[in-house]
Parts: sequence; structure tokens; C-alpha cells
Amino acid sequence: MLYRTLGRTGERVSAVGLGGWHIGFSSQSESDSIALIRSAIDRGITFLDNSWDYNEGRSEKRMGKALKDGYREKVFLMTKIDGRSKREAARQLDESLKRLQTDRIDLVQHHEVLRYEDPHRIFDQEGAHAALVEARQAGKLRYMGFTGHKDPHIHLHTIEVAHANGVVFDAVQMPLNVMDAHYRSFAKLVVPRLVQDQTGVLGMKSMGNGLILRSGVVTPTECLHYALNLPTSVVITGVDSMARLDQACAAIESFRPMSDAEVEAILVKTKPAASRGEFELFKTSSIFDATATNPEWLGDEPTRLQELMPE
Repeated sequence: MLYRTLGRTGERVSAVGLGGWHIGFSSQSESDSIALIRSAIDRGITFLDNSWDYNEGRSEKRMGKALKDGYREKVFLMTKIDGRSKREAARQLDESLKRLQTDRIDLVQHHEVLRYEDPHRIFDQEGAHAALVEARQAGKLRYMGFTGHKDPHIHLHTIEVAHANGVVFDAVQMPLNVMDAHYRSFAKLVVPRLVQDQTGVLGMKSMGNGLILRSGVVTPTECLHYALNLPTSVVITGVDSMARLDQACAAIESFRPMSDAEVEAILVKTKPAASRGEFELFKTSSIFDATATNPEWLGDEPTRLQELMPE
């Protein structure tokens, strides 16, 4: 296994992370999911991804059970919350702690920052950031970050709003894949800023939930190698079977830093398919926007804003 440093935190984490969404699928038994998580850890994967809203909580519950018997001490555990209000964020975090059967989560991230108003809600005096600060003071979490998959400009806006509030995130998660460079590119616009800030770079959707593979122009290994070649701390990949775990571990074993010519060759062959974003539907549609479908997860708007509204 290859290990990298998570930004300025100094934490050493596996360069490939286990995605939490897939391990909660109802099509897979709980025992199989637990075995898959433990096998990944036994093979050196230490970064575990999850979210409060994945599969109605099944993903966190299964991961919590998998982390018994000494496995919790072997991993860097991350989860995400959707709440934008302080109250809702605190509630979701406490629920995640119970499901994961731990008293401390290593990294908690504001999930699905998709709208320009999201960071303002998060950093309001009644916002989710205040809940995470209190939780960190109470020892419930160690580091903080945010995620999003819609538009790199929203990521940059969120970073600026955070800076205006005296905050530099410990980690930021975004889509980083072979097609991203050609359409609303996170790699071109956001990654350099994170490197400058010494913020941990978490890549996701290296295969676009399988959509990128349907283009027929790249292989899974090429997708993983390209994402690993970026200045990523971790590339989070969906693993729903032992075959997928084997694929991820094999990609790590065969990875070598790519030459400029090798990178250019991948970009040349992906450009025709990538230019309109049709294989990155998380950017160009609302299909992946869980908080748009479930706005109640965000919580109430700040009281002072509600009071400004006319009767």
C-alpha cells in the first residue's frame, strides 16, 4: 500500500480510500460488507469514507460493526454531515458517532456544498461550523473539511468564505478524474489553491460511478492511476465486491508517477467524450444531489434571516 500525508495535518493515510456509499447497498448482506471493510483494512487501506445520509444510515452502521475487535485503531475514519444549521449538524454528528460506534471521528466534512449560499449558512453564527467547533472542543472530532461535486467555482467561493471567517479547512473533497480536465475542472482550478494552503486533497468519482467507463476510452486502472498522479492525499473509490477491492489494490501496486507524455496521452483520448460533461453527470444534472432531493437534511435557515422575511 502507498501512504501519503493528509495536507498540513501530518496524518499518514492510504493513497486509496474505501468509499462508504457502496458498502451500505441493500443488495449486499451486512456480513459481506463487514468482511469487505475488514479485508480492505487488512490489505493496508486506512482511509475510510462515509456519510450520515448514505443508504439511510446503513453504511455507517455496517462500518461501525466492522471497526470492532481492534479495527478502529487501524484506520483514519471520515464521515460527512448535511446539516447547515448548528442544531441539525450537531444532531447528525451525534447520530453518526452512535452508528459508527466510536467516541471520535478523525475527519468530519460538510457534505454536498453545491450552492453559493451553502458556505454562508455553514459559517453563520447559528451555522454548522459552530457545531463542529464545539464538537472538536469536546473531543468528538479531530479535523474538518467540506465536499462537493458540482462546480469548482463553488469550491473556491467556499474556501474564500471560510478564510473570511478565519478558517482554513484541513481537507477538501471533489471529483478528480480523467475527464475533469476538459469540463469545469476541479484539478485545474481548485487543487492548486489547496496545495497552496497545504490542505489535504481528497479525490472522488475517479470513474464517475461507472459512467466514465461507459465512454469506452479508458480502463479502471487508467482512471485510478490518473487520479493518483494528481497531488491527491487520497483517492476514494467505490468498492462493492472483493473483485473491486482487488482492482484498487492492484492499481496501487502498479502505480508509478506518470510522465507528462503519459498524462497528455490520456487527456487527448478523453477530450472528445469529456468536452460537454455528459459522463460527469454529477456536474451537469441533479441526479447525484441528495440534499436537493431531501432539503430537510439541511436544517432551518438562521433565525435572523427568518425574522427579516415579511409576514
